[in-house]
Amino acid sequence: MPEWPETLDVGGLLAEGWRPRPFRQFLLKVHSRCNLACDYCYVYTLSDQSWRSQPMLMSSAVVGATARRIAEHAQDHGLHSARLILHGGEPLLAGPEYLTDLVRRVRDEAGPGVRIDAVVQTNAVLLGKKALDEFNEVDLKVGVSLDGSQRAHDRNRRYKDGRGTHAAVTEALRLLGRPEFRHLYSGILCTVDLANDPLETYSSLIMFEPPMIDFLLPHGTWESPPPGRPPDQDKTPYADWLIDIFDRWYGADRDETNVRMFHEIMRLLIGRSSASEAVGLTPSSLVVVETDGTMEQTDSLKAVGHGVAATGLNVTDHPFDAALRHPGIVARQLGWAALGQECRACRFGRICGAGLYPHRYRSGTGFRNPSVYCADLYRLIDHIRSRVVANLRRPAH
Repeated sequence: MPEWPETLDVGGLLAEGWRPRPFRQFLLKVHSRCNLACDYCYVYTLSDQSWRSQPMLMSSAVVGATARRIAEHAQDHGLHSARLILHGGEPLLAGPEYLTDLVRRVRDEAGPGVRIDAVVQTNAVLLGKKALDEFNEVDLKVGVSLDGSQRAHDRNRRYKDGRGTHAAVTEALRLLGRPEFRHLYSGILCTVDLANDPLETYSSLIMFEPPMIDFLLPHGTWESPPPGRPPDQDKTPYADWLIDIFDRWYGADRDETNVRMFHEIMRLLIGRSSASEAVGLTPSSLVVVETDGTMEQTDSLKAVGHGVAATGLNVTDHPFDAALRHPGIVARQLGWAALGQECRACRFGRICGAGLYPHRYRSGTGFRNPSVYCADLYRLIDHIRSRVVANLRRPAH
C-alpha cells in the first residue's frame, strides 16, 4: 500500500485545530451490475473486482440505514441541503419505481429542513417515458453518458454482445429534451478518447442541447498510464484535444452549454473556488455507499488497485462522521497541505491542485505526486489563461 495517506496523522491534525468538512454529496451504488461492457470502465475492467462480492441491489434495510445516516449527518452539521447521486453499475437496472421510492425515503428521513437534490447517472439505454414520468414525480434529475457521434460512442460503449448503444442513447436524449422533461436534464458526461475527433465529438454532443457537458479524462496512474499518455511529459495529447474544443466553445455564444472543466478552470483563475475534484483545492465532500452498505472513498480510486477505496466502515454500524476521519478522505480535504513539493512550486499549483486524486498515484510515493496528466493540465490551464487575459484586454466597442 502507498505511504500516503496511510501514514497521515489524523489525530495530530485534529489536535492542531484542523476540522473536516461535512459530506454534502452521497453517492449510492444502488445496483452493482451493468448492462453494458464499456472498454474503459474502471469498475469492471481494472484491478479492483470488489463488485463481484457485492449484492446486486441495495436492500431496503441498507436504503433505510443510509437515509438515517444522511439525516443524522445533516442534523449534526447544520446542513440545509445535500446532494443524492444514484449510481451503479447501471442504476436503472433497479427500476424507476425503486429509484423514486429511495429518493422519497431519504427526503422523508431528512425532513423539511434539509433540501435533498437528487440525480441519477445513467447510460440511458433503459431510459424511457415511463421512467421519466416517475422521475418527474420526485424531481429526480438525469445525467447521461455519451461519447459523441455514433462512430465515437460505439467504439467503447457497447452491449455485452458487441452491439453499439448510440441509437438507444440518442433516442433517450431526445425524449429527455422534450419540454415536459427538459427540467430533469442534468447534462452529459463524455470520456475523452484521443481516437475521436474533438470538434466532431463536441458538435455531436451539443446537438442534444445539454445544460452541461463534463469531459472526463480516462482513469490512469503513473503505474498504469491512460491511453496515449506518453512517458515523454513534454507531449500533451489530452490538452491538445481539449484546447480544440475550448477555442470552439469560448468563441461561441456561452448560452450554448456549460463545459464544466473549462468553467471551473476559469473560476479558479479569477480567484474563486472549484466545484469539481478534477481541478483546484476545494475539499472533497463526497462519500460512496456500496450496495451492501459499506462506505467507500471516491469511486475512481478503484482505478488504483483492489480495495484502495475501502474505509472499513458501513452505514449500519458507523456514522458518516467516522468516514470523515479516514486518512484517505482527510488527504482529499487538506488541499494545499496534501500536495507534493513539485506541485507547490508550480505556478498553477493552486489552479490544477494536482488534478484528480487517483491520477496522482505512483508506487512508493502514493498520492503525493503531480497528476499523470501534469503536462496536459499545465498546457490547458495556460491556454485558457491566455485566452481569458487577451479577451479582458480587448478594447470595448
